[in-house]
Amino acid sequence: MAELGLNEHHQNAVISYMRFARSKRALRLKTVDSCIQDLKDSRLTEDTFTVDEVTEILDGLKVVVHSEVESELINTTYTNVLLLRQLFCQAEKWYLKLQTDISDLENRELLEQVAEFEKTEFTSSGKKASTEISKPKLAPLNEGGVSELLSKEITRLQEENDKLKSRLKTVEAQATNALDEKVKLECVLKDLEKSQEDQEEVADLEATLATLKADFEKSLNKSSENQKSLESNLIATKHDLLKVQEDLLLAEKELEKKFQETAAYRNMKELLTKKNEQVKELRKRLSQYEAED
Repeated sequence: MAELGLNEHHQNAVISYMRFARSKRALRLKTVDSCIQDLKDSRLTEDTFTVDEVTEILDGLKVVVHSEVESELINTTYTNVLLLRQLFCQAEKWYLKLQTDISDLENRELLEQVAEFEKTEFTSSGKKASTEISKPKLAPLNEGGVSELLSKEITRLQEENDKLKSRLKTVEAQATNALDEKVKLECVLKDLEKSQEDQEEVADLEATLATLKADFEKSLNKSSENQKSLESNLIATKHDLLKVQEDLLLAEKELEKKFQETAAYRNMKELLTKKNEQVKELRKRLSQYEAED
């Protein structure tokens, strides 16, 4: 194991990539130096410059340097993607899934460790020479022998895993259907219980209605009997009233007859007769006086 925690094979691969990155970085820096030198040779030919001229020169230099640095950063990103692609392709042939932690790319401690590793590897002439001699490449996968058997076993296990996944999906679907049926049956059971409760309530209401109907019929019969009794009593009362009126009329006639037979009645009648004759006489005399006038 070395400073980066890798075995010798992987460490040599890292050293090769760092050598490639250093060469690309040196080439890009030479390009930036060349841009600055070209600026010096082409523009810095006078002894004095105005502020506007200096600003124009610096702006032009900024554009050139910005373009070179941006191009280098983009190229570095693309080369890193290609390197990761190589590693992932090898891992996928062995049915491996590599994981990356982007947060470690900004880990200051790890970055300093890589810088120290680069300084150690590329400042020591002996290590540099030995590394340049070896220059290991990514070893191709061996498709025969044990590797082939292992690949077939992995394929078989993957097919079996796919079958188990399919079976699991089927079981899950059946379980889901059974759960749905259970929910439906529970709803039906609740509806039946509710219907039974409603039937019991209807039966109670019908019993109550029958009781009320019987009470009403009893009350109606009793009222009819009372009405008949009242009508009978009314007829009897009318008969009694007519009889009393008839008795009163007879009594009045008898009383009048008895009153007429009394001496007082006869005297009063004679007196009234005399008074009537006197009145007639007076009217007759009065009429004579009126004729003379």
